[in-house]
Amino acid sequence: MNLNQLNEIHIDVLKEIGNIGSGNAATALANILGDTVAMDVPKVNIVDVNQAVATLGGPENISICVLSKLEGDIKGLMMFLIQCSYAPVILKGIGCPCESECDHLSEMEQSAISEIGNILISSYINSIAALSKLNIKTSVPALCVDMVGALMSVPAIEMATVSDHIIFIQDNFLSDEQSITANMLLVPNITSLEIIMQRLGITL
Repeated sequence: MNLNQLNEIHIDVLKEIGNIGSGNAATALANILGDTVAMDVPKVNIVDVNQAVATLGGPENISICVLSKLEGDIKGLMMFLIQCSYAPVILKGIGCPCESECDHLSEMEQSAISEIGNILISSYINSIAALSKLNIKTSVPALCVDMVGALMSVPAIEMATVSDHIIFIQDNFLSDEQSITANMLLVPNITSLEIIMQRLGITL
C-alpha cells in the first residue's frame, strides 16, 4: 500500500485533518502577529514530488523551508515552506524588520522564522494527535534556504521505498491586508498512515 493508492474516503479524512490543522495554524499565526488572521479554505492534495515542485514555483525557485521529524507513535517528516518574498512580511509582523536577501538572513531572522515554522507545524501535528489520540512529537526544527528542487529531494529520498506521493497542504492567510501563502508537506511513512487511519476507524 502507498499514498497514490488511497481512495476518496482516505483523502477526505486527510483533507479534514488539513482543514482542522489549518484553522489551528491561523490561530497560532494570529497570536504570533498580534492581529486577526483570515484564512481561505486550505487546498489538501495527494501529489507526486514533481507536482509539488511545480506548485512551489519550479525547481530553481529559492524558498525557505522549516523541517521537523515526526517521532513517537508516528514516524515521518513535516515541512513548512514559504516564498522568500513572505519572509519580510512575517518578520515585520513580529517586530523584526528584515532588510536582508532571502539567502542572507541573519541568525536572529533565521531563528525567528524557524520558530514560526515550528509553531505552525506543531499546530498541524497537535490536530492529528488530538483526533487520533496518538502521542506524536516533533524534533527540533531545521531551517534551510535553497532551490525548491533541492528542498524537495528530502521527502523524495524519505519516501523513495514507499511512494513518490506526499500530502500537500496549501494555506492562504490574510492579515492586515497582507496575504501569506504557506505550504505544508506531510510525509508519514505508510505504517504511520495506517495507524492514523485505524485510530480514526478507517482501514487502508
